[in-house]
Amino acid sequence: MRDHFRILPIVLAIFVCAFSSFVTAQTDPDKQRVRTVSIPISIFTKAELEQGQTEELLQIDRLIVKENGQDETILSIRSRSDVPMSLAILIQDDLSSDFNLQLKDIKRFVESLPRGTRVMVAYLRGGALDIRQKFTDDLARAAQSFRIVSSDASSAPRSPYDGVIDTLKRFDALPTGRRAIMLISDGLDLTNGALGSSPSQNTTIRSAIQNAQKRSVAIFSIFANTTTDYGNSIAPVNGQGALQAISDETGGRAFIQGTRTPINFEPILKQLNLLIGRQFLLSYLSPNMKRGYYKVEVTSTNPEVKIEHPKGYYYR
Repeated sequence: MRDHFRILPIVLAIFVCAFSSFVTAQTDPDKQRVRTVSIPISIFTKAELEQGQTEELLQIDRLIVKENGQDETILSIRSRSDVPMSLAILIQDDLSSDFNLQLKDIKRFVESLPRGTRVMVAYLRGGALDIRQKFTDDLARAAQSFRIVSSDASSAPRSPYDGVIDTLKRFDALPTGRRAIMLISDGLDLTNGALGSSPSQNTTIRSAIQNAQKRSVAIFSIFANTTTDYGNSIAPVNGQGALQAISDETGGRAFIQGTRTPINFEPILKQLNLLIGRQFLLSYLSPNMKRGYYKVEVTSTNPEVKIEHPKGYYYR
């Protein structure tokens, strides 16, 4: 119930604005063609993220949504009290065996998710996605589906983003609502070789971003190294850049600590739990009916509030 009380003033203002916009659209022929856009947003304060503890109440004040620089009408904001989270956890199978030491904390993280959360567990391998658990709200069952990674270079996927795209399609069978992917990977796409692995040049990464934006799925990524030794190659840097790009563009966050697998996942999982817990599904009206890319900006009139959201989306 606390989520409801926290955002109640906003919701009331939203419905008043939405009704006013609806009446205007009915009387103005030029404003009749509008469509609904839904995006995931995480709302928190910087202090909360640093301390790992949420405040009892978060004073959001008023939210402002701009599409291509133009103010748009907010229709609704749905929180975890309204709709459960659907979370897919993807793990690259050729990660270094050091990663296996983190499985206990990851299992505990899954078991502690709010009741009603749907969880999918899969491993990114060469050839096909190894699904260990389809989406289920049985959190204990999902937690038990994890296995140790093979740490075998022969099991490396051609691109981790092929598996991301495959997973994104599986959200289509779920009810609309809050959605996220937790991607644990080196982020490296070798489809076009190490030199072509730059996120700015890679079409597979761009396709994964577009598919995530289309389905309102935020991608939270954790960098972990694999068994492959790239020496002084720029490949690991490109992999980290790709994880940063896909998280930034979809409204998630990338967790990168140097070029090795984090020694302790617990601090990362605490932050991730906060970001997921404070994720909302924001819906607004867009008058833009032409095909193309639209930039999105969401801000609060409270300067202490930080909002992470997709940088934009492609329409049709």
